[in-house]
Order: sequence, then structure tokens, then C-alpha cells
Amino acid sequence: MSEPSTGGTLYVVATPIGNLGDITLRALEILKQVDLVAAEDTRHSRKLFNHYGITTRMTACHEHNEAHKGEYLLQLLQSGSDIALISDAGTPAISDPGEMLVRRCREAGIRVVAVPGASACISALSVAGLPTRRFSFDGFLPPKQGARRRQLQEYAACPVTTVLYEAPHRLVHTLADIVEVLGGQRQLAVARELTKVHEELFRGSAAMALEHFGATTVRGEIVLLLAPAPAAQPQVDMTEALRELCATGEMSTKDIARKVAADYAISVSAAYQACLRVRGEKQ
Repeated sequence: MSEPSTGGTLYVVATPIGNLGDITLRALEILKQVDLVAAEDTRHSRKLFNHYGITTRMTACHEHNEAHKGEYLLQLLQSGSDIALISDAGTPAISDPGEMLVRRCREAGIRVVAVPGASACISALSVAGLPTRRFSFDGFLPPKQGARRRQLQEYAACPVTTVLYEAPHRLVHTLADIVEVLGGQRQLAVARELTKVHEELFRGSAAMALEHFGATTVRGEIVLLLAPAPAAQPQVDMTEALRELCATGEMSTKDIARKVAADYAISVSAAYQACLRVRGEKQ
């Protein structure tokens, strides 16, 4: 379907993820020219506006009011107003408010234009040193442990880099779950406070990351990148290893499962079940 020639335009404008200097010249031009800016948090965006002398009127559009505010914004667009959509940081509608509004505009025939710029996902990928030819972006992990572990299980054999967002107060809990579900040797990177003064990029195993971040109070925005799962070892090799460990009688089933999960890059639960099968061979 061709772009409509009547009505206003919704500009999806990316804003800095930390350093205010990362905004584009085009974004500044659009933010100054539109009739209204729909911001995730007007108080937060006011800092950016004050820094660049932007006086355009703002209205709040966030996850809690997007359904009802979207109708108001759509009416303005249909009447000919141009509106810029921004989130607190990065690109709107990407694990941020805006997806619903963009969809409604598309369905109503309103022109939607991307004004690209900063993205925490892409920024972290570019500096993490993990494979980037193919990757998966899964946004935020579930906050509850059970659901989080079930989702992590999906990455046990994932052949591409997985990019996730995480809240700072949950990072250590998530790393502990990664060790438990994917094994302590799973390689990963943690990008914290990208483009800001206290920017940090950790690269290493899940066990090392848990030790590192568990020793301090984690603050700031977090991007968590899981390396692709290493190629699986031949099943016969793992089975033989399990038999040898079980034969010694020196380790519990749970401890054997943890070791095999780390050595063969499988989940602890899968290793545990394999251990039970090997132990059952003797019966």
C-alpha cells in the first residue's frame, strides 16, 4: 500500500541512550519542527529539550496510557498535525512504548517515518566481540524466576548471539539462573551504562560474571548478551563421562549434573536427567 498524501506524519525518533551528544542533527530538526512530541516520560525528556533549546510541546505516552492516549494522538495526526514519538532512551517501540501507536497509525493510513539513531541493542553488539552476523533480540527476561528459567532454557542450543535487556536489581539473580540452566561456562557479555561516564563491558563466562557482579551493587542500564551455544559434544562422549563420574561414587547426582552441564554446554536439568539414566543402567 502506498503512503497516504493527507493527514500528518508520525516521526519515530531515536534519542541518546546516555550521552546527549549522540542525538542526530535530523532528530533535533524534527523535534523542533513538529507540532507535538509524545514522550515516554516528559520529565526525563525535558533534560534533553533544555540542553538543545527545544520548546516543542510535549505529552506523555507510556505503557500505562498508550491505549487511551493513542486515540488522542491519532485524531491529531488525522487532522494534519505532525507528531514525534520518543522514549526515555534509544529507539521507541523497541522494548519501549510506541508499538501500539505505530500499528494504529499504519492501520489508519497515517504516514510513519523512522528517524534512526541510538539503540542499546546494536551499540552493545558492536563492542561485545561476540558473533554479529546473526543474532536474536528478546528484550527483557521475565521478572519471576520460574518463567525466566524457562525462557533461558530456550537458549541452551541457540546457534546465534542472543541480546537481552535486564534491570540492574535483577542482574545477579539472572546470572545465577544462567549458571544453573545453561552452565557456568556459557560465554556472555554484560554492557552497563553504555555511552555514559561509568560505562562498563564485562566479557567472560557466566560463572565469572556472577562472581564479578555479585560482589557489588549493580547500577545503570544493562544489556546482556549470550554467546551462541558451542557445538554439542557427541552424546557417547558425555555418556561415558557420566559413567566414569558415577562409578567413582564421590559426587552426588546434582554435582555431577552441574559439572557435565558446564563441560558439555547443556542445561543442568538435561544433564541431571542423563545422569539418572546412567545410574539406572546399573539397576
